[in-house]
Amino acid sequence: MAGGSSNYWEDLRKQARQLENELDLKLVSFSKLCTSYSSSRDGRRGDSNSDTAPLLNNSTQDRMFETMSVEIEQLLAKLTGVNDKMAEYTSTPGVTSLNAALMHTLQRHRDILQDYTHEFHKTKANFLAIREREDLLGSVRKDIETYKSGSGVNNRRTELFLKEHEHLRNSDRLMDDTISIAMATKENMTSQRGLLKSIQSRVNTLANRFPAINNLVQRLNLRKRRDSLILGGVIGVCTILLLLYALH
Repeated sequence: MAGGSSNYWEDLRKQARQLENELDLKLVSFSKLCTSYSSSRDGRRGDSNSDTAPLLNNSTQDRMFETMSVEIEQLLAKLTGVNDKMAEYTSTPGVTSLNAALMHTLQRHRDILQDYTHEFHKTKANFLAIREREDLLGSVRKDIETYKSGSGVNNRRTELFLKEHEHLRNSDRLMDDTISIAMATKENMTSQRGLLKSIQSRVNTLANRFPAINNLVQRLNLRKRRDSLILGGVIGVCTILLLLYALH
């Protein structure tokens, strides 16, 4: 009975080691696939003349990714099943004397399974993130190329419209500034006219109140006019004499 139990344990260990080796190889290939996917995307970025080849390449890599993911998940499930069987064996009453050594071995296989599971999910998540990012960038680049190739004339027309719109806005601003200046000038002139009317009204009031001052002002105005006439006559005579002298 002990020999049969030992053989059963050894068979489980052989299955676990075989699955672990297969998982190790699969995970290495899986990691290389994800790395090559990212590198090929980066190498083709910005190349607008190779639209067909990248699509075929990416499609092949996507199929390989899905296939390898399923295979690794199946191997992880098998290894989990073997570990569960090993755990059941350690709790068998007939192997209690070797329980410490068996538990140590079982724990080591569990740690390996946990590491492989973590590595698989991390690599898969990185691959999906890279693919989603590149698909989004590819869609944006495609939209940009479509816009550039299909709307060259529209771009030129739009540019002219934008320039004309800017000119109109500048003209509107200039007209607004001119109107503002005119309104300010009008208000200033209105204010000055009111001030002059006020001064004239005060002068008239003073003249009406003091007739003597009014007469004096009139006499001064008459004398000023007379002086102006005399000065004009003198200047005219002098001018005539100078012309006669110049002609002779």
